[in-house]
Amino acid sequence: MSKHNYITHEQLLSALSLRDLTNPKHGMHAMQQLISEAETAVAALWSCYLQRINANPIVPVYENYDALGYPVDGASRDIRYSRYVSDSLMLRTQTSSSVPTWLSSWRSLRPESLGIISHGLVYRRDCIDRWHCAEPHQLDIWIVMPKAQAEDKQILSESIAALMKTLLPNHVVQQSKSPHPYTINGIQLDAVEDQDLIEVGECGNIDPDLLTKNGWSSDDYTGVAIGLGLDRVLMLRKGIPDIRLLRDQDPRIQQQMLDLSPWRPVSRQPKAERDISIVVNRDTDMDIIGDQVRITLGEQAYWLEELRLLSRTDYQQLPRSAVERLGMSSSHVNLLLRISLRHPTRSVPTSLANDLRNKIYLSLNQGHNYLAN
Repeated sequence: MSKHNYITHEQLLSALSLRDLTNPKHGMHAMQQLISEAETAVAALWSCYLQRINANPIVPVYENYDALGYPVDGASRDIRYSRYVSDSLMLRTQTSSSVPTWLSSWRSLRPESLGIISHGLVYRRDCIDRWHCAEPHQLDIWIVMPKAQAEDKQILSESIAALMKTLLPNHVVQQSKSPHPYTINGIQLDAVEDQDLIEVGECGNIDPDLLTKNGWSSDDYTGVAIGLGLDRVLMLRKGIPDIRLLRDQDPRIQQQMLDLSPWRPVSRQPKAERDISIVVNRDTDMDIIGDQVRITLGEQAYWLEELRLLSRTDYQQLPRSAVERLGMSSSHVNLLLRISLRHPTRSVPTSLANDLRNKIYLSLNQGHNYLAN
């Protein structure tokens, strides 16, 4: 990895200065009540020593990937999706990065059963819509216990049932198979919301090799690993329509973020939409585009409600006249994007909408013709 692929000093400071809504030291927030509910549910289900951890967001690359069993050539390691500080350090992409070290720390002094609750911000490159942000909050719950206490699938099914019933009592949560590097019997959890499936977490039984490697014989011990997206769980629990509202400074919104009572709508501003046609490399996806737009707009990215892909057209599908007009080469594709602008509490001036559209276009377009559409 070359130095020019590291995040800048300014980007690092910006990430580290962001308020962690799971941390009471940063102020009270309803998200902390979700964590307490989850802790109570787990403690009632499994008799074990539970330890809470809110670890450093800058972690060794080894802890974030290698120690958890991620393949060396895994796509998630790519610079396009992870934020590297150096060759050996990165902003964590998952709060489970603290688990292997935690497991190893109990090699010599071991309770009969042991659990960890790890929570905080994680740092990714993601698309832009009402369910996604680049710095979501994650909750990891791992339980290790003797095999004599319960079977693998029993631990998994009972833990999922207890947590989902507690955290999302008014939602159906569907389960589907989803393999993970550090689990077996991997499952994805999707909440049903207005006939849509909203991913809220992943879980599975802890990989026996991971246990053995960190001092817990897989012949004698088993366990469960659960990772939940707290932003989405809170949005579903309260009925919050937009992820940006979790941090909005409007007093009417801030007051509602102190408990888990249902969301009371604040004046909904009209939406401004702009479409742009851009040329990008064939391997560019909406996560990469979303990250680039956030960097380009800085604080103004808060005006963005959604950046949606309307169509994707390969070089070979376009007539010669369009290829020349767009300035495309054979390695390019043409994307039609819709920019939706809506501030939670303020109207969008036409001049601002046009200015943001132009900034987004100029930051994304890789064609030789740089005239905005």
